[in-house]
Amino acid sequence: MRSSATTVASYLKEIPAAWLPAMQKLRTVILEHLPEGYEEVMSYGMIGYVVPHRLYPPGYHCSPELPLPFMNIASQKSGIALYHMGLYADTGLMEWFLNAYREVSVKKPDVGKSCIRFSKPELIPFDLIGKLSERVSVPDWIGLYERSFVPNKNRRSSGK
Repeated sequence: MRSSATTVASYLKEIPAAWLPAMQKLRTVILEHLPEGYEEVMSYGMIGYVVPHRLYPPGYHCSPELPLPFMNIASQKSGIALYHMGLYADTGLMEWFLNAYREVSVKKPDVGKSCIRFSKPELIPFDLIGKLSERVSVPDWIGLYERSFVPNKNRRSSGK
């Protein structure tokens, strides 16, 4: 579900009642574990966690007017999705996550390139999502992002 909500509070009001407690808990876990510097915003019609322009002035190379995206959570028709760009950019992080997931769940994770989909609230491994949220600092994400997605000639790092 891509929302036109402009605030997180408005977005949360749109979430189906059956999923709202899980979404609120997921959001709380992320906010408690997210390294310093990331900011919570509405991004791409979802709740987003981004590196603000004050920390990374170049912004997102696809749309420089936008802050650098890192992670999003979204309510969808069939459940909740978590998008984590670090999983897409860092095969080591993806490997760590999949191994850790196997330790906390008997169900195989429904994972795409950067997306983890949860079809049942009781299957969301909140503690693991907290650990995933804290694994990539803002400087580490900027470096990984520039190495993975920004061509050398277009790198415009703030040097942080």
